[in-house]
Amino acid sequence: MQRQGSIGGNAAIRIRVTGGVLLVAHVALVAWLMLRPLDVPWVMPPNLRPLAGIRADLALGWPGAVRPLGEGLALLAPLGVLLPAAHGRLAVSPLASLIRTAAAGALISLGIALLQTGVPGRVVDVDSLLLNTAGVVLAHLAVVPAGRAWLRRRAAEDPGAAGQAVTVQEELSQGRTPTIPRVGIAP
Repeated sequence: MQRQGSIGGNAAIRIRVTGGVLLVAHVALVAWLMLRPLDVPWVMPPNLRPLAGIRADLALGWPGAVRPLGEGLALLAPLGVLLPAAHGRLAVSPLASLIRTAAAGALISLGIALLQTGVPGRVVDVDSLLLNTAGVVLAHLAVVPAGRAWLRRRAAEDPGAAGQAVTVQEELSQGRTPTIPRVGIAP
């Protein structure tokens, strides 16, 4: 039985391994950037009101708002592509893939925000969580559906180019399950 939505064996393994390695490298880079202590004389108070920081950035005007909003969107945006690549499936519901990726991005952003509470000079900002998650969603929507469609077309047009098709063997039956004869209970 051929696995639905799979691409060639070697290609699927390469995509998964490459996606996994790049995912780990990106998360390590983000952790290194965001969990380093800052040597600053003054720290802003934590922002726990959703959209307050974004509104403050937009109040500066578009030239002043582009950098902080762009940084928030771009920080975890590669996860929108790397998480599905590490998963390695082609025949997946686009909505389910988007929800899974957005949830994972939000959880990773939340984990970083929670870890920042113990780092000197870093404070919690709920808007960074919103921007990071939005960046993951935008990157996923921009790249993943087109990439999966291209890979599916490539696998359908020339199965030999993608390697041998992955086949999943059902667990072969090895006969009846052995049973132990009942032992009488002593009186």
